[in-house]
Amino acid sequence: MKIFREIYDSTLESVRDLLPIIAVIAFFQLIVLHQPIPHIEKILFGTLLVMAGLTLFVRGLRIGLFPIGESLAHAFARKGSVLWLLVFAFSLGFTTTVAEPALIAIAKEAAQVAAAGGMIEDSVDAQGRYAFGLRLTVALSVGLAIVLGVVRIIKGWPIHYLIMTGYLGVVVMTTFAPKEIIGIAYDSGGVTTSTITVPLVTALGVGLASSIRGRNPMLDGFGLIAFASLTPMIFVMAYGMVM
Repeated sequence: MKIFREIYDSTLESVRDLLPIIAVIAFFQLIVLHQPIPHIEKILFGTLLVMAGLTLFVRGLRIGLFPIGESLAHAFARKGSVLWLLVFAFSLGFTTTVAEPALIAIAKEAAQVAAAGGMIEDSVDAQGRYAFGLRLTVALSVGLAIVLGVVRIIKGWPIHYLIMTGYLGVVVMTTFAPKEIIGIAYDSGGVTTSTITVPLVTALGVGLASSIRGRNPMLDGFGLIAFASLTPMIFVMAYGMVM
């Protein structure tokens, strides 16, 4: 009975999360635009699917991804091997990012636009290579960002100095990067922090901070996502300068 109660509670949370979105769409469609909602039956069915998917996704995070991320962090902390911890952190950041659906979509779109703009050859192979190279660049940057975040937790470095330095690097790179790549670079920093990357990386940071004496999970456990959204901007602009 406990599992059904938890699913029921998760469903109510999903409903509460979706209601504001539904209300905004309905308000502008019916009150502002004075138009009926087209294909209302399909929209309602799709909304139910979204609600079910969101409920299962959040439930899966709670019983699967968050616990495994924290348990791995605790295990590496007990093992006492910083090298293996950093290898794991890089591998986690790289693999979750290269498989990120949002990144795959934006890389494909960027390749099509680059081909239309004459930046690359207008062929399927050229677009595929460009999109794959963009994905690898972002994944590499996120892997290194997670490593930097883990080192920060271990050493106890203040996060604000690192963030300010990183954004200074973004400003400098923006000055020299081709203007066609700047928007893609900035968007790449956003799409990396999505459905796959965020839960595991957050669990890693919190679990690691909880395992190290003198670290506060609230103060030191968070911040890895900030690095993961910052470094892709620099790396993608560098990618645009090289390509």
